[in-house]
Amino acid sequence: MTRLLLTLRYNGAAFHGWQVQPNAVTVQEVLQDAIEKLTGVRSGVIGCSRTDAGVSAEMFCCSFDTDFPLRGEKLCAALNAHLPREIAVYDVREVPADFHPRYNAHGKRYVYRIWNGRQRHPLWEGRAWHINRPLDEIAMNATASLLVGRHNFAAFCSAGSSVEDTVRTVSRAEVAREDELLTFTVEADGFLYNMVRIFVGTLVDVAEGRLTETDLQEALRTGNRDLAGRTAPPDGLILQQVFYGEEC
Repeated sequence: MTRLLLTLRYNGAAFHGWQVQPNAVTVQEVLQDAIEKLTGVRSGVIGCSRTDAGVSAEMFCCSFDTDFPLRGEKLCAALNAHLPREIAVYDVREVPADFHPRYNAHGKRYVYRIWNGRQRHPLWEGRAWHINRPLDEIAMNATASLLVGRHNFAAFCSAGSSVEDTVRTVSRAEVAREDELLTFTVEADGFLYNMVRIFVGTLVDVAEGRLTETDLQEALRTGNRDLAGRTAPPDGLILQQVFYGEEC
């Protein structure tokens, strides 16, 4: 039996997140269906993260154990033949038997996009948060820099999370503009439930005057969710990269 690490891309608009749920179509379930159709075995698939409903991924890593003989490009092609067009596997590699896609990850990079045009853009529908009021990306970038460092991010976690340790290290938090498209890029050693979306909502609330930088700093200091901003919609969020060490 060999442990394989699959790397895939998916458009999350059609799915209720990664993890299998009753009465909802998820990426994990659809991938397990495809593996079963190909190998004849219902394999448990372990993911690197639990993305929310509507969230997409450019690089999502997951593992499963199999003695099916195909590897590499041939296995990618065979799996993709059983997957819907919204999901595609683009890399397969063997990893040690004790490898875990989540716990072996050193960090992740997320990107969130805001379409900041006066009028909506059909090509960004479902792929970016449309805000038609002008946003100052320079001020937002300065505010985002306050998130960098090792902090207790309890104020940036939605209710319902069972995680007890809310301390994380953010190594990068930047806002940039290309014409009318704003991009927030954040890297950390781990993320809490809805953490990136609350980051984005907070930056927008500061930019629009509903919150101040002092509110953000106080939210970091106290862990009070009420002091942080709203939760941005999932449409603009993409898991862009998962970082591993030499073992992968």
